[in-house]
Amino acid sequence: MGVPIPPEVQAFLGEPVIAHIATIMKDGSPQATPLWVETDGTSVLVNTTRGRLKEANLQRDPRVALSILSPDNNYRGVHMRGRVTEITEEGAVEQINGLNLKYRGNPNYPLQLGQARVKVVIEPTHITPMGLS
Repeated sequence: MGVPIPPEVQAFLGEPVIAHIATIMKDGSPQATPLWVETDGTSVLVNTTRGRLKEANLQRDPRVALSILSPDNNYRGVHMRGRVTEITEEGAVEQINGLNLKYRGNPNYPLQLGQARVKVVIEPTHITPMGLS
């Protein structure tokens, strides 16, 4: 069962903060990757390339952990656990373009020829904010 994302966490995720997502490998060991992150107010949204290790891990086991810190203050952030509820190519290019605008100031992400992007929707199950009040 998901938990609501508090307003201060939603505001924080609207900033260009870097998330580290931990997924679970076939052998049960963790694998962590830094990535861009956003929220729609209910879910946490990330984006990756179809066929990457994290996408394969998420297809097999939807459990994730996220550690998200401010680049300006490492004592300001969010720790989160959740479950992937959707992995889709629908809207993924538009999403990565929006994230590129947020993080790099350019609305056109440099897609590689033949590269399919996927949008990953995560339902938070536990949220621990740090220094956001």
